[in-house]
Amino acid sequence: MMIPITDPRIEEYLRLLAPEDDPDLTAMEERARGLAFPIVDRLVGRLLYLLTRLRQPRLVVELGSGFGYSAWWFARAISITGKVVMTERDGGNIEYARTMFRQNGLIDRVELRQGDALEIGPEYGDIDILFIDLDKEQYLRAAETMLPRLAKNALLIADNALWYGRVAEGADDPETRTIRAFNDFMCSRRDFFTTIIPLRDGVMLAYRLS
Repeated sequence: MMIPITDPRIEEYLRLLAPEDDPDLTAMEERARGLAFPIVDRLVGRLLYLLTRLRQPRLVVELGSGFGYSAWWFARAISITGKVVMTERDGGNIEYARTMFRQNGLIDRVELRQGDALEIGPEYGDIDILFIDLDKEQYLRAAETMLPRLAKNALLIADNALWYGRVAEGADDPETRTIRAFNDFMCSRRDFFTTIIPLRDGVMLAYRLS
């Protein structure tokens, strides 16, 4: 039995408070539902947008981009001189994202990279926002690999940090163990101030202090 992180009634209330009517957003959400494809959804998307506007990054790197839903929120918020790097193994997802960003006029703000996120990510340095949303068993390795690539005062954001509540249940499957180890790793670091927001499936925010 999974621990409920938020009551569905609360999530519905939050959605109704700030409705979104962008046709590209709606199309992506319909695609996700049709394919049963996991996305951060609009509540987390709005948080990503807000954090991006506040941080004003020059470079956002996503580890695990799917077909571009989270990247769309970053690209909407970033300045015209900034760049969002998408990483995704599936060529079909990359091409869908390319088409989508072209039609909504954001293609100049994104760089689409097909392949292994943990091979592509280290090619970049001075990363202002790092977003982690790849295979859960790779979270700890992703942090260990990418922290040296972050800029001063960078922000690390990770989705699924509460992993359907399993991190608090004592579950012992490989994915839960890795998420728990990742959470412990980030929260124990003195060079980051880290918290986890119980929104959707849990969003980790870690701010680099030095």
